[in-house]
Amino acid sequence: MSKKRILSGMQSSGKLHLGNLLGALENWKKLEKDYDCFYFIADWHALSTNYEDTREIKSNTFEIAVDWLASGIDPEKSTLFIQSLIPEHAELHLFLSMITPIPWLERNPTYKEKMEEIKNKDLTTYGFLGYPVLQTADIVLYRADYVPVGIDQLPHLELSRELVRRFHHIYKKKVFVEPEAKLSEVPKLPGLDGRKMSKSYDNAIYLSDPPSVIEKKVMTMLTDPQRARRTDPGDPEVSTVYQYHKIFTPKDQVEEIAKGCRTASIGCTDCKKILMKNLVEFLKPHFEKREELKNRPKDVMEIFEQGSIKARKEAQNTLKQVKEAMKI
Repeated sequence: MSKKRILSGMQSSGKLHLGNLLGALENWKKLEKDYDCFYFIADWHALSTNYEDTREIKSNTFEIAVDWLASGIDPEKSTLFIQSLIPEHAELHLFLSMITPIPWLERNPTYKEKMEEIKNKDLTTYGFLGYPVLQTADIVLYRADYVPVGIDQLPHLELSRELVRRFHHIYKKKVFVEPEAKLSEVPKLPGLDGRKMSKSYDNAIYLSDPPSVIEKKVMTMLTDPQRARRTDPGDPEVSTVYQYHKIFTPKDQVEEIAKGCRTASIGCTDCKKILMKNLVEFLKPHFEKREELKNRPKDVMEIFEQGSIKARKEAQNTLKQVKEAMKI
């Protein structure tokens, strides 16, 4: 039996950070073993919030490509491609936008949240409102069976499923696969300030950060705010540093750190220094590999160009069937 297909992507709106590595890339590597994986860099999607300043989209696309390969994503096992190299994404987006009711887009919770959250950009554009339609085109072009998502992304995928059903109902022909969510357990990794790790919050540890920068960032991380003096006992559970220890520090050492915090036998600076060492050690192989890949830009882009050629054949076949169903 042929493998079920997985599709996922990342916007090139910024550099990748530690949360992207743990929350997506590590999971993508596991999926390669059992699924036919298609992973793409969504550079057109980056325009939805960065249309006024597009200067970094191209360089971000390259940086993301480097980080994917440095993390161990295998181009021999997965099809790696770039959205803008496949014009069928835009063409199918156009067709789907013609049948998409506006209220479906307006009820998208992420749309409402970002409109409230991002105040320094004008997001009152169709591109931002309609990005779930482009997202649907991205998925259904490749007849993906599953899309790896977190719980917060389920409304996006449900809209894609609704659009698939609407297309089939209107044109009386089943062209697409109705994609299903593949929920994955990912470590909860906050930003340096305790909020969600995000470029817009300036609270991220980037995969491109050298050890010296990581060390400085760790020293700014939040610990227990109630622990004013070195001799005050603390609560490790409220410390951002401790949340990182749970992921990057050996389990027996984590228990010692928690006990030391509660009894004030260890200071916050000492706690950060331990994390600093473990985090730098964890990221060292990735950083070294990405530095090597950055010096071979032609080789990196060749992988994604060849992957795009393969992916486009799939996209063209699907779009041919779309036009036949629509009788155009």
